[in-house]
Amino acid sequence: MANESWAALLPKLLVNAGIAATGRIDIEPLTGGVSSDIVRIRLAGGRQFCAKRALPKLKVASDWQAPLERNHYEVAWLRRAGAIVPGVAPKVFGEDREHGIALLEYLPAEDFALWKSELLAGRADPGVAAAVADALGRIYAATLFDEAVAREFPTDQLIDALRLDPYLRFTAGRYPGLAEPILGVLATTAQTKMALVHGDVSPKNILVSRRDGHPVLLDAECAWYGDPAFDGAFCLNHLLLKAVHMPELAETLRGQAGRFAAGWISHFPADLRPALEARTAALLPCLMLARVDGKSPVEYLGEESRQRVRDVAMPLIRNPPREIARVLAVMS
Repeated sequence: MANESWAALLPKLLVNAGIAATGRIDIEPLTGGVSSDIVRIRLAGGRQFCAKRALPKLKVASDWQAPLERNHYEVAWLRRAGAIVPGVAPKVFGEDREHGIALLEYLPAEDFALWKSELLAGRADPGVAAAVADALGRIYAATLFDEAVAREFPTDQLIDALRLDPYLRFTAGRYPGLAEPILGVLATTAQTKMALVHGDVSPKNILVSRRDGHPVLLDAECAWYGDPAFDGAFCLNHLLLKAVHMPELAETLRGQAGRFAAGWISHFPADLRPALEARTAALLPCLMLARVDGKSPVEYLGEESRQRVRDVAMPLIRNPPREIARVLAVMS
């Protein structure tokens, strides 16, 4: 079953989704991502869709296996998040759970820009970070301590395989002197159950509408009912790494990181905010180190920039901050 072609699998998926597909079906591979095969589907009548199929082994240098069932929970996250914040996720048309395939709305490049590409091109629109923070915050607020949502996403094993192990446990293994604090952060993250988490809030997974600037979150394979601090730290990490990569935009990106953090935290009840910020601030330098020396290092940093990240992250891991502002200050 794992080797069945798209051409063999798609007709049934389209029929089950209630989509008439008479005539030719054009299938075009799409680039991006390391965990799935993604194609664009164009039907004879002109309608277009995106189909995404989870891979059992991720396309990275290290041996990184991941359960195919993650595709089902991605579909569940897209549906629930889209119901909470209309437009924040692509529409789901169908699912082939047996083969780990999702049939999704196709979002064309002429209508949506990739946030990562915009940032790396020097176009750091401050409205994007604020809009992402607001959308995430609304999802957390709607699912906060919701036992029904928690039961829908029993994905502790998935978040460990896709995030906690390759980012934190693997990095702790490479740095024995930092293993205790990194593994402590891992344990705290794994044990905290608060709200519905995306798990991969990276600019490479966020499209921005060219019409009104609203964000669309993709690739929710790490969906998990757990600690929102993971999403916050994950997104902040990418803004800070790009600040290292692009010194001419460093002040702008650090400012956006600060506004992202403030807007994101504001969606939580006041009594939860100090502990949430402390967990986020402690996790952030661990993720910074993981993105230069973990299983999935960012591709755009040279060795000098990687060393700069190590020099910032390692002291913060040894003495964990409680405020996000302290991490931002060290980056200046």
